[in-house]
Amino acid sequence: MKVYFHLNIDTFSNTYVVVDEHSKCAVIIDPGKPTNEVLKQIETDGYRLCAALITHNHEENIRGLKTLKRIYDFNTYAADIDVATTADTTIKGEGILKFGGIAVEYFALPGHTADSIVYKIGSVLFTGDVISAGEIGSTTSSYAKELLCRGIQSKIFTQNDDTVIMSSHGPMTSVAAEKMYNLDAATPQIQKNNFFTGM
Repeated sequence: MKVYFHLNIDTFSNTYVVVDEHSKCAVIIDPGKPTNEVLKQIETDGYRLCAALITHNHEENIRGLKTLKRIYDFNTYAADIDVATTADTTIKGEGILKFGGIAVEYFALPGHTADSIVYKIGSVLFTGDVISAGEIGSTTSSYAKELLCRGIQSKIFTQNDDTVIMSSHGPMTSVAAEKMYNLDAATPQIQKNNFFTGM
């Protein structure tokens, strides 16, 4: 398995292409813009696009879907039924998807948006806007932030420390780095306690 990174310079958002060299299956994650580099990568090496995985329904994560649909025949998987191809590809909770030799674990992690999904392929987490290097996703209320932080603590920070985090924005990071340096990911109560104790 290989993971390729593509930066969409228009929105400074990241798209990822995951390929299995044996089955020649390719999966695209958050196709913000199908650049020539993305298409060449799929075409030149003879891969077939098996699926698109959407972390959440924001324009910079889905704007390339229509173009890709004109070129390839694939299903879109998302928690938002308006984005997913069918009811069968609308995913909720947690589970496992398989495309050729690519096994994809997924779990819901709301807070930034109600439909936020994190995907795990091998030792890589594709987190969308849930968490990125030194930051967490924006929220619209204290409840949403608490929900997001608790989800990060229970579902992401419990992964192996060497698990790689690839988000919709910014550079890749690791679970270990975010546990150590991402103060935003602490629950509001922990942040409050740390402030008053001078940590």
